[in-house]
Amino acid sequence: MSDTIILMEKFNNEEIDKNLRWFSEPNDWKIDSKESQLTIKPDKQTDFWQQTHYSFQVDNGHFLYNPVKGDFRITTKVKSKPMHRYDQAGLMVRFSSDSWIKTSLEFIPDGKSKLGAVVTNAGYSDWSSQEIDEVPDSLYFRISRKETTYYVDFSLEGTNWSQIRMSHLFTKTDSMNIGIYACSPQESGYEVNFDFIKIERINKDTEVYG
Repeated sequence: MSDTIILMEKFNNEEIDKNLRWFSEPNDWKIDSKESQLTIKPDKQTDFWQQTHYSFQVDNGHFLYNPVKGDFRITTKVKSKPMHRYDQAGLMVRFSSDSWIKTSLEFIPDGKSKLGAVVTNAGYSDWSSQEIDEVPDSLYFRISRKETTYYVDFSLEGTNWSQIRMSHLFTKTDSMNIGIYACSPQESGYEVNFDFIKIERINKDTEVYG
């Protein structure tokens, strides 16, 4: 049995797919249908984080999502122009403010930027990361869910995938929101382009490793 496409948004129309919804809609975003991309300029002081280490809770990042049930794979391509510390954009799986996963490159202007994933369970976030020597012009991200396990991968060209994280969310419900996100935890000025959002229904035979 082959995988089934749930949503394929290429941003080549004037309007976003009717199944996509905003959580914390940014003040500055647009679709360029000629270039087939969505451009977001995140508001300043936006982020997703819960309690751990920094002793604060923030849940106001920009998240464009599609509600789904069951097992899935979501993939996107991100072209980014980060400016300030922790500027970030990628994929998110979200049950609530206390239960979610995000994956992206987080920009470090005076050192090596960090490619990684944040997993939040029971209102506490943890961040697994790996340093990257140079910020590439574009990155592909994907998250695959099989039962209660989530596989997080990245790719430079969209063909060869490397694993970032294998994780678990404690939330038991089968319904969740999945999509793309962008944040500027410090200042405004960051610009990010998304080329597409692809969501597939996967089956038990789908390969989930990088």
